[in-house]
Amino acid sequence: MAHPYYPSGNPRFNHVAMSLPAELLGAESRSDICRFFHEVLGFEEIEVMTEDRRRLILSCVHWDQFIFLIAEDDPMRCPRMDHYGFSVGSLDELKGIQQRAEAFRQADDRMELIDLHVDDQKVVKIHSLYVRYILPMTCEFQYWEFPEPAAAAG
Repeated sequence: MAHPYYPSGNPRFNHVAMSLPAELLGAESRSDICRFFHEVLGFEEIEVMTEDRRRLILSCVHWDQFIFLIAEDDPMRCPRMDHYGFSVGSLDELKGIQQRAEAFRQADDRMELIDLHVDDQKVVKIHSLYVRYILPMTCEFQYWEFPEPAAAAG
C-alpha cells in the first residue's frame, strides 16, 4: 500500500556526501579510493564529474545512487561508527564483500573491516559488516534474513 505522501512509491536514498581535504582528492589518493570502491564493492568513478583536488563521485552500481566527495577547507570529521548503509539481496553477496575486503586489506592496511556478524531478532536476522577506507564515514552492508516460522507442533 502506497504512502499518501508518495503515491508513486517509497522514497529512496540516492546519495551520501562527504567533505575531504583537497589532497585526498588529488590524483594518488583519488586513485586509491577508486581502486577500493571498485575492487571491493563494484562501484565506479563517474569520470566526467571528477575535478582534481575538488570533486569525486562514485556510482554505487547505478547512476542514481552515488557517493559525492567534495574538497573543503574544514572537512568532515566523525567517529568511526558514524556510517551510511546499503542492503544486499543475499547472504552470499554479503559474504562476497567480506572476502573481497579481506583480500584488499592484505595489500592495504588502511582498510578497516568489522567482520560479518548477525543480530538475531528472531523474526529477522540482520547480517552485517562494516568497511572503511580513507573516507571519514564507515559503510555498512546488511542482509535481512526472515527465517521461516517453526512448524506448529501438532
